[in-house]
Amino acid sequence: MINENQPALYLIPVTLGETEISQVLPAYNHDIIVEIKHFIVENIRSARRFLKKVEKSIDIDELTFYELNRHTDRNVIGEYLEPLKNGKSVGIISEAGCPAIADPGADVVAIAQQKGFKIVPLVGPSSIILSVMASGFNGQSFAFNGYLPVEVPNRIKALKKLENKVWNENQTQLFIETPYRNAKMFETIINNLRPNTKLCVAAGITCENEFIKTLTIEKWKKQKMPDIEKVPAIFLIGK
Repeated sequence: MINENQPALYLIPVTLGETEISQVLPAYNHDIIVEIKHFIVENIRSARRFLKKVEKSIDIDELTFYELNRHTDRNVIGEYLEPLKNGKSVGIISEAGCPAIADPGADVVAIAQQKGFKIVPLVGPSSIILSVMASGFNGQSFAFNGYLPVEVPNRIKALKKLENKVWNENQTQLFIETPYRNAKMFETIINNLRPNTKLCVAAGITCENEFIKTLTIEKWKKQKMPDIEKVPAIFLIGK
């Protein structure tokens, strides 16, 4: 439950797809969410849908939403924390997974840290952590690299640089792609990395269509390409 004497910035994870709330989020999150009236969100429409999924009785019209995405002026996001000054807790909701992890919410958290506000991360699914757990790769040293270059020559160069880190530093390398380009990414990986480098494809994590498989590049070439064309996926390379 929220401590009314100490308002906080709550980092609220959401499901990674159309997964049942009870499957990935603890009941404690529900109890926190229903008490918050101010939310910083990446997309207001999807945030409203998520909140209704958490608790049908929530009155959306009573809530205040502040939109934070790549179009938001970074000079104004500090104003989103004004309710905290007035003793009201604020929640951050991402589009999927955990706020502030590969997410613009990190900018708000940084400001909250500077201002000395209490910050409470809630438990929930992170595709980054879950994919590392399931890959069989080094979980003590890994790096998430976001999106790789779109241009093929630059992409190949980036992939080989990450592969060198795998072999020279034993550091697991993670990256993502826009779902409709997943197939192209997969093809570029298996056509340009060493035969004995391992690739893990982790798609649709926690959802009904979940697919997680690790093979060497050599063995992937003998497999049918996974059907991940329109599914959020993380690619991991390791050894």
